[in-house]
Amino acid sequence: MDSKKIIIAIDGYSSCGKSTLAKSLARILRYIYIDSGAMYRAVTLHAIRNDQIINGQPDKSAIINSLRSLSVTFEFDQETEKNTTFLCGENIEEEIRRIEVSEMVSPVSAIREVRQAMVTFQREIGRNKGIVMDGRDIGTVVFPEAELKIFMTADPEIRAQRRYLELVQKGLTVSLEEIRENIAFRDHMDQNREESPLRRAPDAIILDNSLLTPDQQLRWALDKVENILHEDEDSH
Repeated sequence: MDSKKIIIAIDGYSSCGKSTLAKSLARILRYIYIDSGAMYRAVTLHAIRNDQIINGQPDKSAIINSLRSLSVTFEFDQETEKNTTFLCGENIEEEIRRIEVSEMVSPVSAIREVRQAMVTFQREIGRNKGIVMDGRDIGTVVFPEAELKIFMTADPEIRAQRRYLELVQKGLTVSLEEIRENIAFRDHMDQNREESPLRRAPDAIILDNSLLTPDQQLRWALDKVENILHEDEDSH
């Protein structure tokens, strides 16, 4: 790949494989991978642990007040070749993927101050480019100047099946119906929240991966990166 570095923003619906594609791109391009979803899951986990979820609703003031003392960092695990999320120095990668966190992450991430704190952190990391980020507002809010924006979507039933298999393989006990309901709930929350709702950036390229394998998606995305890098070479 070219020595020039760009910012790659991947947005889309839950359980579309955004993280899988982003991590693969970062590994091949030797870019920094920032898992924005993991950042919001980390804040959600902290809220759950500290009784800041009351009757199924986030205690906004308590969560906002705790943001100053939080630190969310990432490390690349050489052995597993995977990104690992740390909350105040503690490895929480497995815990943030559990269903109780998934059920609360949308309302917690809808809090304006939470999003502002995470976006500030993300932009700081992205100053030198050479990053891949996935989430729901990366191309519209965090990095509207990103050179490559991808908006991922897939059939809801296919997304539910993928998520179910992923959790079962991790040894978690869940029902497919529970996953379907969670995806429908998150889609509704993500598209209708006041702060940074999920929407496609006008210049984002749509990737419907309902019938694509991870390898096919990766080749598709790498082609887009190559085209941008070559266009830049030609313009000089």
